Amino acid sequence: MESQGATQACQGMLRTMANAPATSTYTARRLTVPLNRPYDDAVRTFERLVPAADAASFFKLDTWDAVVRLMSEEAPHGFLRYQSLDISPFMATSGAAGECVVYLMGNHVIAERMYRHDHSVMLYAPLHLLIHADASGQAVFVIDQPSTLFASFHDPAITAVGHELDEKVSALLVALDAQPPAELA
Repeated sequence: MESQGATQACQGMLRTMANAPATSTYTARRLTVPLNRPYDDAVRTFERLVPAADAASFFKLDTWDAVVRLMSEEAPHGFLRYQSLDISPFMATSGAAGECVVYLMGNHVIAERMYRHDHSVMLYAPLHLLIHADASGQAVFVIDQPSTLFASFHDPAITAVGHELDEKVSALLVALDAQPPAELA
């Protein structure tokens, strides 16, 4: 009987802890990759390799199997663009002008494999990246390494998906004719 009481007390503490604020401190790795091509060409190529998500096409599907099938057809490199924002016009009069576009890129079929464990993964899925022009007009690709973001959840299943995303980002960089950082291997 004493064991049952202790178990109930522990369960009660866990429920209380679940309702308390929590913080996580972790280390992320930012990857900055020269694309060795002019900015406009890099943006065009990236947007061809990572097509815009057609939300309406996904929303009209009635089974997850159909969603999985459509994702494999629509995302040739494993990613779709959910959003893009050209920052350049917002900064044009600031004195810090320069070309820069921010993207939300991901794959909600892959994200679901993490979401089922912890909805908070959606802080980092889709992946947040940008392409900007350096001082000579050449494109630079910048992203936080997915595995470092998802490892912060301390769940082996989520961390494994983060490593899979590292591999997909590496393959995308190869498709962009860029040298992926060794950390993505």
